[in-house]
Amino acid sequence: MDILLQQIINGLVLGSMYALIALGYTMVYGIINLINFAHGEVLMVGALTSWTIIGWMQTAMPGTPGWIVLILALIIACVVAATLNFTIEKVAYRPLRNSPKLAPLITAIGMSILLQTLAMIIWKPTNKAYPNLLSTTPIHVGGAVISPTQVMILSVTAFCLVVLMWLVNYTKLGRAMRATAENPRVAALMGIRPDMVISATFIIGAVLAAVAGVMYASNYGIAQHAMGFIPGLKAFTAAVFGGIGNLAGAVVGGILLGLIEAIGSGYIGALTGDVLGSHYSDIFAFIVLIIMLTLRPSGLLGERVADRA
Repeated sequence: MDILLQQIINGLVLGSMYALIALGYTMVYGIINLINFAHGEVLMVGALTSWTIIGWMQTAMPGTPGWIVLILALIIACVVAATLNFTIEKVAYRPLRNSPKLAPLITAIGMSILLQTLAMIIWKPTNKAYPNLLSTTPIHVGGAVISPTQVMILSVTAFCLVVLMWLVNYTKLGRAMRATAENPRVAALMGIRPDMVISATFIIGAVLAAVAGVMYASNYGIAQHAMGFIPGLKAFTAAVFGGIGNLAGAVVGGILLGLIEAIGSGYIGALTGDVLGSHYSDIFAFIVLIIMLTLRPSGLLGERVADRA
């Protein structure tokens, strides 16, 4: 029972990060029907930017409380990621908006490779030890243990989700986003500027990716140039699982995928007679994707971002 509870906690933490990343995929797809395969690399840039800022602050301002350092690094990482995603949308995707669907898809894959290469040049192709800036005293919940970093991840994710739902459902920008997702031409006739709305969507997605990147690096204690690929791919799986284009679906898909992966990795040895170890846990995400696409191609909550729950 203790192992199950521990894996559930780990799954919720992992699923929270997947949910943040998946929201970026699903928002962009809901607005312009584009899968931004460079989204994982935005996460990577956010994580490495925060690592750089943390290192600089620890050298230039020693003695600064860890939580202040982390917050400042997170803010700067969000600004850098938002600027990057805004530029990507304007330079790489906007000129191809009316092109055949294959063109922006190939561009997105190319942008992913380009960002990884640039990160290798800027930060070098080595693993960076990401410092733990919070307390290391564990919190005991029943027979399980949860770290302060995991508490931070769950809390930050909950805060981001509340802010995002408020933004989408109760603000002028949110109404413009839903209108643009429903019909960009009609939205333009009503005075909405689709280009501005699409850029804002990319910026919001980038902020969520940067937050997820900082959380991911904090949780695993490492950052490097290729760190965004697998989490990005799994988050895309979560978005499809929940119903790509649906915000609630992205959250549900992310949480469920995290739980499936964590619980599966905890018991995979027993299930296979120790033939497979926990390092094979990645297979669960893609088994889930295959099953979901076979049984329900639209996902659990398959509807567009324009639809309100």
